[in-house]
Amino acid sequence: MPRELHGQLAVDKQRFAIVISRFNEFITSKLLTGAIDTLTRHGCADKAITCVYVPGSFELPMVAKKLAECGAFDAVICLGCVIRGHTPHFEYIASEVAKGIAHVGLSTGIPTTFGVITADTLEQAVERAGSKAGNKGADAALSAIELTNLLAQVASLS
Repeated sequence: MPRELHGQLAVDKQRFAIVISRFNEFITSKLLTGAIDTLTRHGCADKAITCVYVPGSFELPMVAKKLAECGAFDAVICLGCVIRGHTPHFEYIASEVAKGIAHVGLSTGIPTTFGVITADTLEQAVERAGSKAGNKGADAALSAIELTNLLAQVASLS
């Protein structure tokens, strides 16, 4: 039987940084509430969570990278909201934020999760921030918990 590794959804001593975009704060505040609630329901102490606010989603990757590199955190959760307008600005921001956040995790080895809503309308954003379509902040926190546990198992293989 092959060995299988699965990340558990339990927090022991992990420390989490949450980077939150202030732009579209009426949405990102709900993402933050979902992320913190998820972390604490899975055993994370309040003192093991650090929240850092940035002006907009474009700034998420830079601050996430600094937090991942500082050695104080086991995972970084990025929360933001980009809503399509009438110009190509949405595509530029959404694409660069997604690439930037992925790069942070790959370049540092610290799980860096994507809790950024990219929506065509305000209604879609609201749905993904805790109503009909769940809460993307909670989803990003769950991914962070699972990845920290999975990577600990992978590290023990050597």
